[in-house]
Amino acid sequence: MATDSWALAVDEQEAAAESLSNLHLKEEKIKPDANGAVVKTNANAEKTDEEEKEDRAAQSLLNKLIRSNLVDNTNQVEVLQRDPTSPLYSVKSFEELRLKPQLLQGVYAMGFNRPSKIQENALPLMLAEPPQNLIAQSQSGTGKTAAFVLAMLSQVEPANSYPQCLCLSPTYELALQTGKVIEQMGKFYPELKLAYAVRGNKLDRGQKVSEQIVIGTPGTVLDWCSKLKFIDPKKIKVFVLDEADVMIATQGHQDQSIRIQRMLPRNCQMLLFSATFEDSVWKFAQKVVPDPNIIKLKREEETLDTIKQYYVVCNNREEKFQALCNLYGAITIAQAMIFCHTRKTAGWLAAELSKEGHQVALLSGEMMVEHKHSMNILNRIQEHFNKKIERLDTDDLDEIEKIAN
Repeated sequence: MATDSWALAVDEQEAAAESLSNLHLKEEKIKPDANGAVVKTNANAEKTDEEEKEDRAAQSLLNKLIRSNLVDNTNQVEVLQRDPTSPLYSVKSFEELRLKPQLLQGVYAMGFNRPSKIQENALPLMLAEPPQNLIAQSQSGTGKTAAFVLAMLSQVEPANSYPQCLCLSPTYELALQTGKVIEQMGKFYPELKLAYAVRGNKLDRGQKVSEQIVIGTPGTVLDWCSKLKFIDPKKIKVFVLDEADVMIATQGHQDQSIRIQRMLPRNCQMLLFSATFEDSVWKFAQKVVPDPNIIKLKREEETLDTIKQYYVVCNNREEKFQALCNLYGAITIAQAMIFCHTRKTAGWLAAELSKEGHQVALLSGEMMVEHKHSMNILNRIQEHFNKKIERLDTDDLDEIEKIAN
């Protein structure tokens, strides 16, 4: 189909769209065996463990960014309280939470008019006095990041220049996303500061972190707390572990997270969030969060009517590339994002599209933190300097007209 008329393919798919569901395509890769014979294999089966881990983290970040724009969500909340005899509270407005004026102003400045389903039930627990521990199952796009950010900002004393809230994320990119929410919600606290404990962010030996909130990946945070003594873990009031299911899929992150948690004071509030509650995630959560309240959020999704989705059957990457060329030849696209299974494929596709005269920016997980900043790729996208981006990770999706996978 890659060499057929693109318009014809679109017409055929629109006619059949209502009858299609649960479509799963297996990508076949053609390669010679030891005797030179052609053998077809499933490309997905050839992924390394490292690529699988990167895929899971990238998928989580992608879900976080686009689900709220591409799907309608309906949520069912199940709350299991630590004390079953305690009354169960929920809120329908942010005013009911009695937030500090600056914090309430920040919430409304972000465009939140009323709490989401998970916020209605989680916020009264997280903002209770004394603070309560929480394990929450919630997928991206349900408002859980704003919920735990609100909990952190409620506990922070801006006048104290030392870390009071600590948030662990499995990747640098996910840490940045959380940081953006903190900066937006806390913008009416001029004295509030945020630090990133991530690879590439180096401090001088003997230096102490003065920012009140620290977000980082487990390995770097562990070094800052134990080896380098940049952070005094005994002063942490709120500990958040985000994307727990992604965290335990990355080698070393689970043990590092547990070691960090054991350094914290007993009265520190522990909050853990995960999109899934598999046995491995649940065992990990029980080690990190003692005596928790539990919230389970089940979600059903429906694709928005305004988003049209199509697929093209291709046998190999050359046919996929030809399909992309047909697409760009048939319609006008200002900006697009194209996702690839591996960094190698992303590099190959970026080079091929550049040969065709397209302006292309390449971004993948292998790039150093400094390299990402020096390239300033994401700012260039927002300023319309690039028409498309081949990448494995994601950031803001404003103005993107097309997404290819």
